Amino acid sequence: MLCERLITFDLEPRGRAPVGTTSAADTAPRFELRDYQREAVERVLEARRCGFRRLLVCLPTGAGKTVIFSELCRLARRPVLVLAHREELLGQARDKIERMTEGRAAVALEQGASRAGADAQVVVASLRSLHSARLARLMRRRAFGLIIYDECHHAAAEDNQRVLRELGCFEADWTGTLLGFTATTTRGDGVGLDRVFERIVAERSLLELVDAGYLVPLRGYRLRTSVDLQRVVARGASSDEEALSEVVDIEDRNELVARAIQELARDRRTIAFCVTVSHARNLARTLNHVGVPTGMVTGAMPRDRRAQTLAEFRAGRLAAITNVGVLTEGFDDPGVSCIAMARPTRSEGLYAQCVGRGTRLAPGKQDCLVLDFVDLSDLSLVTLPSLVGAPRQLDLQGATLGEAAGLMDRLAFDAPGFELEPTDITLGEIKSRARAFDPLTMELDPELSAITGNAWCSLGWRGLALFFLRADGRLSCVEILRRGVGRGGRYEVLFDGEQRARFTRIEEALEATDYEVAQTGRVEALSARDEAAWRQDPVPASVLETLAELSPPRYAASLGEALAYLAFAKHNPPREPRRQGATAGWPLSFEPRGESVNLG
Repeated sequence: MLCERLITFDLEPRGRAPVGTTSAADTAPRFELRDYQREAVERVLEARRCGFRRLLVCLPTGAGKTVIFSELCRLARRPVLVLAHREELLGQARDKIERMTEGRAAVALEQGASRAGADAQVVVASLRSLHSARLARLMRRRAFGLIIYDECHHAAAEDNQRVLRELGCFEADWTGTLLGFTATTTRGDGVGLDRVFERIVAERSLLELVDAGYLVPLRGYRLRTSVDLQRVVARGASSDEEALSEVVDIEDRNELVARAIQELARDRRTIAFCVTVSHARNLARTLNHVGVPTGMVTGAMPRDRRAQTLAEFRAGRLAAITNVGVLTEGFDDPGVSCIAMARPTRSEGLYAQCVGRGTRLAPGKQDCLVLDFVDLSDLSLVTLPSLVGAPRQLDLQGATLGEAAGLMDRLAFDAPGFELEPTDITLGEIKSRARAFDPLTMELDPELSAITGNAWCSLGWRGLALFFLRADGRLSCVEILRRGVGRGGRYEVLFDGEQRARFTRIEEALEATDYEVAQTGRVEALSARDEAAWRQDPVPASVLETLAELSPPRYAASLGEALAYLAFAKHNPPREPRRQGATAGWPLSFEPRGESVNLG
């Protein structure tokens, strides 16, 4: 294997787990890595060869991140520390590491009353347990060469960074490797992970793994409620949960959610994500009332009672389960095939984790249904289509997320500049409107039309363009383009490509530009009018050829139409498909140095 040729790890057996213990490796075979998992391992080693020490792997829920870092534990020759937040993640990590190392590495838990023995080569630790004194004790016994951080989107929190600092991860002379794993690099508080990690070394999108057959497709429905969220105050990507619960945890809405699960989920085992414990309790009660056997799990429940409820759910004795944040991480039940988003959220990361609970493969499972319950709101709430750049108001009506992504990618090439109003819409309606889309039918805003008599043409959201003739017969173009908010204003005015002025409001830019054209001369002022005769001139053959090469091809009956098409195409070129990972803006590439790796 490539990774074993590139490294200097000691791959000799390390000795069995302590006598008297039973490891997962004694009863289960070692995992076979999938192609993208092998690639992730090799990319980690390649990045380490290039001198990077704080690395990140971004893969969707269900992709087997634990299998990847378990393989790296098998390869490491120095002690390994695995950091996690939830009890479920600790147990999963320990079991899979034991299977991957086939019992040759002693794996121990460091959590609560559990203490890792001096012989433990892999320590799986709860971050909450690692106060400074306890961490110092661990570090006195062993020098960790590889630190694995599971669900590392939490790493930017101050106390978690404290743990990493005490481990030495940010020291210039540190010789170890910090490797984070997450399904999302976005956080609800907007704090970036680039303050912790240097490089994303491997990533695959949800749709890539669905297309490869490693995850099931997601199908969606958008269900409107009559609840008004206007008075709920947004805080970053989240909201005041108590205030949100007061609005959404009402009888009518819970009844709608329960009936939708009853009618659409049918034989599917369903997880419903709620805002508060009270919301989860009331929704569970309503589901049971309509005949859907439902349980509830919360973080405050006794451990044995929560385990029993989840066992009944896995066994099928419960058709649905409500929860508040408990099942967003570390819960692995491949049989789940419906996700009910009963809680609104503006956090794409949280949403992706929730729906990821239903993407794993299982015998007889063909897909996962996602039910978006949409309230009245001006907030940019996340829905299933918005994960792939489709309008959040899109109702898939049972179609797959892949179908929506495919349509948006095709529109980017076939109908550049095509825009949708922020209103409820279906895939069929988008296709119909896109087929009929013609930039020449795009009208100016009525407020702009009221203040100009010139033949301005729309460039979509990017701005306006006006063609006119100079006294010497030359064709000129003036553009009002929307730029980022900057010094001097949002709207930039250009005459034949040369910047002349900036304005805060487009109305101001339009009036000033019309005045400037009129002041240029009588010929210029008359030729700028919509009724100017030259606009009806025939289109030169060379221009017709250029129009035919546009995407989509265009045909113009007059010179005025041809110029409008060309201006629109200039500012609305075909777009590349949206990058599906959550890692836009992160550096991904690096130049190999050629030497061997000492990962840890």
